[in-house]
Amino acid sequence: MTPDDIRLLLTAAGGVIFLVALIISRIRLHPLIALMITSVCVGLLAGMPADKLIKAIETGAGNTLGGVGLVVALGAMLGKLLADAGVTEGISDLIIRRTPTRLLPWAMAAAAFVVGIPMFFEVGLVVLLPLIFSVARKLDSASAVKGSAYVYVGVPVIAALAAMHGMVPPHPGPLTAIAALKANTGATMLYGFIAAIPAIVLGGPVYGAFITPRLKVKPDQTLIDQFSPPTEDTGKGSSNAPGLGLSLFTALLPAILMLSNAIAELILPKESPVLQLTSFVGEPTIAMLIGVVFATLILKAARSEGTEALRKAMSASVKPIANVLLIIAGGGAFQRVLTDAKVGDAIMHMSQQFSVSPIVLGWVISMLLSVSTGSATVGIVGASGLIAPLAAGATMNVPLLALSIGCGSLFFNYANHAGFWLVKESFGMTMGEGTATISVIQSIVSIIGLVMVLLMNLLPPLI
Repeated sequence: MTPDDIRLLLTAAGGVIFLVALIISRIRLHPLIALMITSVCVGLLAGMPADKLIKAIETGAGNTLGGVGLVVALGAMLGKLLADAGVTEGISDLIIRRTPTRLLPWAMAAAAFVVGIPMFFEVGLVVLLPLIFSVARKLDSASAVKGSAYVYVGVPVIAALAAMHGMVPPHPGPLTAIAALKANTGATMLYGFIAAIPAIVLGGPVYGAFITPRLKVKPDQTLIDQFSPPTEDTGKGSSNAPGLGLSLFTALLPAILMLSNAIAELILPKESPVLQLTSFVGEPTIAMLIGVVFATLILKAARSEGTEALRKAMSASVKPIANVLLIIAGGGAFQRVLTDAKVGDAIMHMSQQFSVSPIVLGWVISMLLSVSTGSATVGIVGASGLIAPLAAGATMNVPLLALSIGCGSLFFNYANHAGFWLVKESFGMTMGEGTATISVIQSIVSIIGLVMVLLMNLLPPLI
């Protein structure tokens, strides 16, 4: 390691500490302002020219809003339409009637497990927020849970979505590792499912049972009312809502489109016209757009409302999430500054000092890069590139190596990750509560994933 590497690592660590201090100290800056100030300070201390620093901030914020912001906005519209029509209310009633309270976290984890197969973490959370809020609201009103009902229901969802995002193709992280290491996709997917199940159990329902009584988290009432209006407020919408089958299809249509694309990518050749179609309709933004349009048509017919009422509902749906979108953009700016400042290169240089097995080394490098840059993709790309020569020159289970790198990228999702801010702001958490939930959950999932990889490495290869 060079003195520049050490300076960059100290700057990145100091930047995170400075950011947290701006938000939780007496200064109490708005997270967006704190993120912008920290991005500027870190960039300047890292030696970035002013023009490149400004470009990094603008590009990071813009790319994050383009990749996550549009999906969040469309998800808010879909959630509002489903809530106003009584669809979310009906689904949550069904879940609560048929599932004992003690088993609700397991049911929510199972739902997120399925939804998370084709969806990015942020996308899956946006899709499931209406259901989380509706179920939690009923538990809260009935005082059925000691502590926060929203944590009780939300923690298993976060764990399941995180595990699927980092461990199972066709998510971009695992696919990137598979391509770089030339691993078998089918074997990696099978190993990923096996590793994800205990990780979800321990990071979801088990950890949720521990942390729920210790937190009193409750989202902003405006956001709760948007995704889960009180029964008396749904009025005509509840009685005239579509049947259960059509309601479920409407709510899950984006997930179905993305899952169809995931399946097509695995079984169809690249030149297939069907794959080209599924790639288009299964892209998260397009899938969410199709879902909103479909819900508009179906619910308009069910409620016999004019288009003006639906337009007003969709316009109103975006207002409660405006703050969330801006903070996510700020997180994207901070992440891009860390990346462009070459903090990742410093981490890779440091990792070359280690002398451990390639599986553990891949996890460590991916973890350090992800934590320091705020990007799981950067962690996976960097670790895969560094480990690839070892994989090519050694007799080892390459799919498990790819999986370990994916697991490492999940560790300690914190203030420089867009997902952290999405969870924190959606659930109305403090920095400490956000750390106790998403950061700890993803760390549990990451570590359990590594343990499962090491255990499976003791057995003969599956393929």
